[in-house]
Amino acid sequence: MPMLPRIQSIATVVPDHQISQPQVREFVGQATEKGLSPRIAAIYDSTGVESRAIAQPPEFYLGRADFPQRNAVYLAEGQSLLERAAEQALAEARLEPEQIDAIVCVSSTGIATPSMASQMIAPMGFRADALTVPLFGYGCAGGVLGLQVAGDLVRADPTRRVLLLTVELCSLAFRFGDLTKKAIIASTLFADGASAVVLSAAGDGPALGAFAQHTWPGSRAMMGWDVDELGLGLILSRDLPSFVREHFAPVLDGFLTREGLDKSALAEPACHPGGRKVIDALEAYFDHLRGGLAATRAVLADHGNMSSPTVHFVLQRILARGDSGPLLTTALGPGFTGAMGIIHR
Repeated sequence: MPMLPRIQSIATVVPDHQISQPQVREFVGQATEKGLSPRIAAIYDSTGVESRAIAQPPEFYLGRADFPQRNAVYLAEGQSLLERAAEQALAEARLEPEQIDAIVCVSSTGIATPSMASQMIAPMGFRADALTVPLFGYGCAGGVLGLQVAGDLVRADPTRRVLLLTVELCSLAFRFGDLTKKAIIASTLFADGASAVVLSAAGDGPALGAFAQHTWPGSRAMMGWDVDELGLGLILSRDLPSFVREHFAPVLDGFLTREGLDKSALAEPACHPGGRKVIDALEAYFDHLRGGLAATRAVLADHGNMSSPTVHFVLQRILARGDSGPLLTTALGPGFTGAMGIIHR
């Protein structure tokens, strides 16, 4: 498959502050004098998350940091994570920063103008004429849609070497004292992390095939941000698992049919782990897999839902197995949007 975008390397990183699910439960319980009710506390034991990384020590989240304070953390810690991820990915691809022609940067958990990618050019030694493409608002779907955009840049000019970056600090949306069901669910799932993927048309690495995006009308209330004095507040529908079964599954069927692929012949896909119930719904769709979505569940357990980078953590694990054949990757995000793509190994 000449001149297709190929993955040269993938790197994933998380912040240094690790916190276990029991610690999160205890921490959130401090938000009320009576603590969490047994019914609410039990949610933390049923999400499939065991440990997570967060950008700041837990004490930071005890106060009511305003949006400028939260965004300052996003800018400093986000860029630090991206630089670590980029260094690892470039080293694995045996490239120097000045050899990168374009940088695509996906993030939806803070505001950076100029973009984080452009702020990394001088400190990391990228060329001044490197193309920078910031992508905002994709949320959890950003890891897959970022691959599509970065791949399209390689398709447009096969001499390009493209660095795809994703970073999300979901912990900055935490509001201490908010005991709404939505906030509790968010506190059981979301975490921080970053990834870097080097793509070019060279070599024999996994090749990007067809990608697609589907946005459902009238679905904006499924997922997104509310903006207030504390910054970005989560919009999250409890209907995501049923949405996967009723709406995303037919879209996946149509995508696979167009690509001439039989679902029952596919190996384990790299799916974004939106949460345990979402994984359950996806496993029902991929009911031919004896081991289910093992890599997706493992990433959720080890890291939680880091939004856009998370699917790259799953992809990295699956590609490391060295299997052959087409690999499906999927994610869902604000819009409400489904993202899907084929990677040829």
